[in-house]
Order: sequence, then structure tokens, then C-alpha cells
Amino acid sequence: MPAKNPDLHGNVPESSPVALLLIDVINDLEFEGADALAAAAVPMARRIADLKCRAKLAGIPAIYANDNFGRWQSDFKRVVEHCLEDGVRGEEIARILEPDDDDYFVLKPKHSAFFATTLDVLLEYLGARTLIVTGIAGNNCILFSANDAYMRDFNLFVPADCVASNSDEENRHALEQMRKVLKADITPSEALDLDEIVRRSAAATRDSARSSSRWSTPPSRRP
Repeated sequence: MPAKNPDLHGNVPESSPVALLLIDVINDLEFEGADALAAAAVPMARRIADLKCRAKLAGIPAIYANDNFGRWQSDFKRVVEHCLEDGVRGEEIARILEPDDDDYFVLKPKHSAFFATTLDVLLEYLGARTLIVTGIAGNNCILFSANDAYMRDFNLFVPADCVASNSDEENRHALEQMRKVLKADITPSEALDLDEIVRRSAAATRDSARSSSRWSTPPSRRP
């Protein structure tokens, strides 16, 4: 993967109340029944690419959460190279969403981006309490990851046009479940005001910190 930025840490946000999560978008899609998913994922990838550009302008970091293809020796660079160079079904999606050097990433062994990964630590480091969740598949890894995020009290956005599943019906059902059960905002990406999301999330984080400080500070002792 060619270097795009000689300074690997020069532009990456090191703190942000909001993070953009891209789940399994670097994927060879070499499995049975993936033709329909690939067809839906290409236009989805273009919308995510636009959202990612807008997010960077708003100071929101991008985090790729990707399968390790069942190989514990995998690293993210090799996964990207495989999807770009080996003539796989997912190549076009990988080219549209090829990571920049200043993006974050975690490799996941199972469906959820949180399970047995460093995502919790990374989000704590960033100070993020709001997640914009995108990627594939809506009724599988997106749903599992959103569920784990909800149980950790993250504020959730799952843009309906930035998620793809094997069928439109499965995608709609998963999105509706996330909206109803996980209180996710499924507003399409073009309608998201990212600056406002950052502002509100930062304000909520400050309010939460002040509240925690009041409860944790012991009352002064009288002489």
C-alpha cells in the first residue's frame, strides 16, 4: 500500500468526542452468496467515502474495524493489499475506501468490532462517546457492533445509506431494529450535520464529566 502521508501521525485527530467506524469495508467478499452484497456495497462505499471526507474536515477520526479472515497472523496492511491486488470480488469497494495513513484500525476475530479487540481502549483514548457506524453487513457485524456500543452507553448514528446487507429487506429490518432497540439515529449521511454532532457530543461529554466530578468529590469536613 503506497504511502500517502510521510508523517504517519501529522493529521490524525488524537482526541474527538465523535468517531467514524468503518466495519468490514476492506473485504475480499470471496464467499458464497456475496454477489448481491457486493452489488449493494459499491454505492454504499461511495457514500461512506464522501462521509469520511466530511468527517475529516469536522475533526472526526476514521476507525477501520476489519475481519482478520480467521488468520491470527494477519495484519491490516496485508488485508488491504490482498483486497487491492489479488483480483477479488471486493476490490472496487477497497479502492473506494482505501485507508489513509492517518486512519486508525483494529482487527476483529468475530462479528462485533468490540469483541476481543482494542476498540474500547482506542475510543477511551480519543474521548469519543458518539459513534457513526458504517459498513457491512447491516444484519450481522453492524448490528452486533451497534449492540455492543449501546451496552457501553455510546450515542449511535447508523446512516441508513452507509450500511449494506445481502438483501434490502434484511438491511431495512436491521436498521429498524437499531433505531427502535438501540436508539440509533439512522438519518442518511448527506443529511447529517457533522459539526453539530461534534458540538453536541462535546457538550454532553463535558456535562457528564462535571456530574461525575461532583459525585466523586467528598464533602468538605467541618472542623
